[in-house]
Amino acid sequence: MPFSEETLTRLKADAVEITGRYPKARSALLPLLYLVQSEEGYVSNDGMAFCAEVLGITETEVRGVATFYTMYKHEPAAEYQVGVCINTTCAIMGGDQIYAELAEHIGGSGAGAGEPHGDPLGGAHQGDMNRPHGGSAGTAHHGDIKSPDGKVALERLECNAACDYAPVVMVNWEFFDNQTPVSAKELVDSLRAGNAPAPTRGPSRLCTWKQANRILAGFGDGQAAEGPSAGHASLVGLKLAKERGWKAPAGNSGSPESAQPEKAQQISAAEKRSEPPQHGAAGGSAASPSQDSKES
Repeated sequence: MPFSEETLTRLKADAVEITGRYPKARSALLPLLYLVQSEEGYVSNDGMAFCAEVLGITETEVRGVATFYTMYKHEPAAEYQVGVCINTTCAIMGGDQIYAELAEHIGGSGAGAGEPHGDPLGGAHQGDMNRPHGGSAGTAHHGDIKSPDGKVALERLECNAACDYAPVVMVNWEFFDNQTPVSAKELVDSLRAGNAPAPTRGPSRLCTWKQANRILAGFGDGQAAEGPSAGHASLVGLKLAKERGWKAPAGNSGSPESAQPEKAQQISAAEKRSEPPQHGAAGGSAASPSQDSKES
């Protein structure tokens, strides 16, 4: 559906501010895609056309970027996008089980509903591009499973960059740490009931999907400085180092000539240990001078 004149006026004003942050306008494509996604909840054909017009590039170039990154949706997203990390650490800590149980618990439609993992590419299969949003009927981009009420959609994420809190679930890119199948279901039920809980770390309240995308476009909501910058699990190594007096090795701040004598002795000893066997010993890679003279 084309943008209304009122919406276009607002988007153009925001686009001017976004493109003004970059030396070259086309560098603003990613935040512009977030901007149009904040308006409709996904990147529509009209949204891509808007980005192309603002930046003076082709719609094909915009589509190539928008379909490369999984954070841009090509079907209307839910109010709360629930991402379960299924990468190595989270997976072995229970991420796969959380995803499987949530998929069954939500009971919605979408690629992969009722299957262990679903179709990782969602619906944008060849032959389906003539559909309104480029996806298969009844499926969502990248395998999202949407609840019947449209409040929640489930997706698999390859890494949430929070391995020390595994298994991790993200809602609209905010952290919910140390999840279990039970706590994850309780989280989803709260979201669907309209009682969005505060993230484990970070802001004091949870944004909707559209609000989160406006923030990613560069328009803050005043919560950026809230919450701890690093949680307990992230600081365990530093705590142990302080308790046990561990320190990083001192760097060599002087010239090569001023290298520490002790370090030079260590290097010399290491070199001696790595010298090849002499006198033609088995496995030797070089002959001794005396051998060379005899052979000649």
